[in-house]
Amino acid sequence: MRIQDEQLKRFILDAGLIKKVDIAQAEKIAKEEHRTLAEALIAQGHMTEDDMRRVESYVMGIPFISLKNIKIDFEVLTLIPEPVARTHNIIAFKKVDNELEVAMLDTADLPAIDFVRKKVGLKIMPRLTDTESIRIALRQYQKTLKDEFGDIIMNDASALKVLAEENGEELSEKDLKKIAEDLPVVRIVDTLLRHAIIQGASDIHIEPMEEEVMVRYRIDGILNDAMKLPKHVAGTIVARIKVLSNLKLDQKRLPQDGRFKMEMDGQKVAFRVSILPVFYGEKIVMRLLRENRTGFSLEGIGFHGSTLERVHKATRATTGIILVTGPTGSGKSTTLYTVLDILNTPEVNICTIEDPIEYQMPRVNQSQVKPEIGFTFAAGLRSLMRQDPDVIMVGEIRDEETASLAINAALTGHLVLATVHTNSASGTVARLIDMGVESFLLVSTLRVAVGQRLVRKLADDKIPYILTKAEREELSEHVDLDLVLSTLKEEKIVRDDATWNDINFFKPKEKGDTEDGYKGRMGIHEVLEMSPTIKEMVLMGKTADDIEKQARKEGMLTMMEDGIYKAARGLTSIEEVLRVINE
Repeated sequence: MRIQDEQLKRFILDAGLIKKVDIAQAEKIAKEEHRTLAEALIAQGHMTEDDMRRVESYVMGIPFISLKNIKIDFEVLTLIPEPVARTHNIIAFKKVDNELEVAMLDTADLPAIDFVRKKVGLKIMPRLTDTESIRIALRQYQKTLKDEFGDIIMNDASALKVLAEENGEELSEKDLKKIAEDLPVVRIVDTLLRHAIIQGASDIHIEPMEEEVMVRYRIDGILNDAMKLPKHVAGTIVARIKVLSNLKLDQKRLPQDGRFKMEMDGQKVAFRVSILPVFYGEKIVMRLLRENRTGFSLEGIGFHGSTLERVHKATRATTGIILVTGPTGSGKSTTLYTVLDILNTPEVNICTIEDPIEYQMPRVNQSQVKPEIGFTFAAGLRSLMRQDPDVIMVGEIRDEETASLAINAALTGHLVLATVHTNSASGTVARLIDMGVESFLLVSTLRVAVGQRLVRKLADDKIPYILTKAEREELSEHVDLDLVLSTLKEEKIVRDDATWNDINFFKPKEKGDTEDGYKGRMGIHEVLEMSPTIKEMVLMGKTADDIEKQARKEGMLTMMEDGIYKAARGLTSIEEVLRVINE
């Protein structure tokens, strides 16, 4: 809030909103804790944030608008993309001539206003609103898109049917291309892709079934039914996506892989396409890769405290290997690209060998493997060694040859980043030794092994609760709660004298800001550092469990403990951590 404390105090007393004694108490707290009077009154429960916004609106003469019963025109609403609207709590709701009225929770958020002004090229008229109005308006993005898609299907399905059937004969490639470029199917596929981008989907599944075509989006790691389409549109949608991906239209019996790009609201998105013949036709899965993502930081993707320091220490080395491990879809590539971004300075030559290139990075020499012509990870890595690199990234270590080359690259003065598929950081050592890497070479090159998973983040309207004694005892069977609590204290998240009885955990509020109470994802990590003791254990052939026990003695938080730490900070829920770790 932007009202001066004296001005606010005078208005509240004149209006008789709060007792004099309560204001005096709030002033005392504000002074002690270096807060504004508004923040102290909200913290003390005398006013809600929305109450304070109404006061601010009145005192500062800024119009207040409620969007609770307003159906916003879709064209006006989407002048501000949903990710921007959600991040900055800003909604476009009315456009008159060259003026755009926007509802905001904080009209002093000048960067957001300036961003929207530059994007739409209109004069921005800020209006204050409440959180419920923002929540209702944000839901309209999704509903309106579904309505829009439904209208397109209703209007265009009959036209598609006539084209697709053509006397039941097998269509030639020329005919299929003609269908794929027909306006109805272009509109359907375009809207389907647009919907996926706005919803923040990572994958689109288009699955032909006996009576219909099912479209599903993977959002925050969970597959959701998005819509059902008439059965007869399946062939034309497949043909359209094959044209976009430059694939063979008349090849329906073999799998095909392709790629295409589109740009929307300043976002460049690459679609990695996989087409697989199934019983009722061809199933399409598209992975969405947002190419112009920048500004990642290790803190931003979930690293903190000792885990952060261990990774930073490894990146400061000029030789050795940094390994990131986890199952498919656990955010390994994002972690590697974030480390690359830190290392990407004019003084170093960075080369990568990847499958596929997920994010394009300036000043980084990125190569795509092509096994069909013999350009494998191993062959690519051999060639990279002749390119005078300082830093090498290997998309995945899959076999003994690649592992051996990566170790040799680290031994000969390079910093190597790579991923391996294992379940935990300690399991990485055993996996590489199974691949045939000599243990004495491994201990002299491996800097850190990072194990990770992705958990969904709680939406803002979460429900607080305190763990019961029984719940703590049950959790203690899997997690060192004392270590988690001491980490929270070390990082000044909680007071030095806090106990678990003082710390709120949170549950998702379903049917709130989001359908299931979650929005977005973040990493939970464990970082195994190759200490002298652990190096000795590897040379002695100790098991992954023994190595993990020693690493925990040396202060390593396991992935589950890191998850509980983040749940205690209100970033995710205990149920979500357990779901991801136990999958």
